[in-house]
Amino acid sequence: MAPKVLFVLTSCGEMDNGKPTGWYLPEFARPYYCLVGDDEANPKAEIVVASPAGGVAPIDQGSVENFQSDPVSVKFFDSKKTLWENTKPLKDFLGKASEFDAIFYPGGHGPMFDLVNDQNSLRLIEEFYNAGKPVAAVCHGPIVFVNATVDGKPLLEGRRATGFSNAEEDAARLTEAMPVLLEDEVQRVGGHYVKAEQLWKEMVVVDGQIITGQNPASAQGVGVALATAVGL
Repeated sequence: MAPKVLFVLTSCGEMDNGKPTGWYLPEFARPYYCLVGDDEANPKAEIVVASPAGGVAPIDQGSVENFQSDPVSVKFFDSKKTLWENTKPLKDFLGKASEFDAIFYPGGHGPMFDLVNDQNSLRLIEEFYNAGKPVAAVCHGPIVFVNATVDGKPLLEGRRATGFSNAEEDAARLTEAMPVLLEDEVQRVGGHYVKAEQLWKEMVVVDGQIITGQNPASAQGVGVALATAVGL
């Protein structure tokens, strides 16, 4: 039977300052194809897409513009709109970790505003982790792990993890727009934050069941690591 992976997208389309946001195109597209494969008539894995609110999960239009030269992102954007326009409410998956092989969170700034404290998301992460399933995220996606707990302790305590760095947030000129900074939050809960030596370079960290990637350049690597983790 093909592995089944739950992808969770943000429902937040606007930052607190009114600027548009959402989920980031290559961070959904590249892991998707790593799992599904090139022959979509015979997909290697089944992907189910959820979001806190269900329905349309807003895409960051800036990511569409920034990745016009990435054929994988363009193909995905042009052909897969039903995936993010018809997401299922996150609450519908509570208690169903046994039906899946992994859970994965693409980034974009949206998760910084909703998924970071979403109680259904936090419960799902705990359920998947306790069931021995991989929990994965890329770029701003790993913010979903900072408030997750296992056996009363922070999920990331004593664990290596990465995500969008403070320096990258500064370079994007969005530090002041963020309610918290991901790098700081990983460290606050006792995680060992890891980052690439240069801005925007790939960094993928696998620490047991926890798979994290630093930035858009890490989306492919996270997809490969997740595919390996589910046996593809």
